[in-house]
Amino acid sequence: MKIRSILIVLAALFFWTSLPAQPSGEFEIARAKYRGGGDWYNDPSALQNLIRYTKDNLPIRISNTYKDVSLGSAELHSYPFVFLTGHGNITINSTEARNVREYLENGGFLYIDDDYGLDEYIRPVIKQIFPNEDFIEIPFSYPIYDQVFNFENGLPKIHEHDNQPPQGFGIFYEGRLVVFYSYESNLGDGWADAEVHNTPESLRQKALQMGANILVYALTRN
Repeated sequence: MKIRSILIVLAALFFWTSLPAQPSGEFEIARAKYRGGGDWYNDPSALQNLIRYTKDNLPIRISNTYKDVSLGSAELHSYPFVFLTGHGNITINSTEARNVREYLENGGFLYIDDDYGLDEYIRPVIKQIFPNEDFIEIPFSYPIYDQVFNFENGLPKIHEHDNQPPQGFGIFYEGRLVVFYSYESNLGDGWADAEVHNTPESLRQKALQMGANILVYALTRN
């Protein structure tokens, strides 16, 4: 863990007021609900464990709980960080696409974790939201990979599926990373309670550290 990064986190969270906080002064994050039949609700312990890990290791003002929020809801705009995951189909209509785009353009951040099977569905969805943009692979030198914990080779490989290397992709808006997408990494499974996927503790730690990087990046760079 980098001392310089901790100081940056402290400074950024002290002065940051661009997105709404709860009455307690803590920021609440959300998990995306979507249509199409995909299991957006899987691994309910994952995000809770990431929140706990981040709060235990970093000076960050974040609520102990998260909310499930539909992509078409105006409530989406109340959360600085939204997590989306699943194994299967996801569909959105034009109203939902417009709502997500406005959320991202106005300072929000969407983190997508492919839990194996989401890739073929999420790419067309992102194209609906940003018709003129394509996912670009994020270089290992990008700050999201060493925001607090250093991952000099990019995303850690938590679960093996198709013998493919893990990749991180992004969508930028006006020079700002607004969507980060982890593919063939499966961070969310690493966040879940250990007995759910029998993930070795060493890999769980890597998943949680990378998750903390993403969360801190979203809360301090947007």
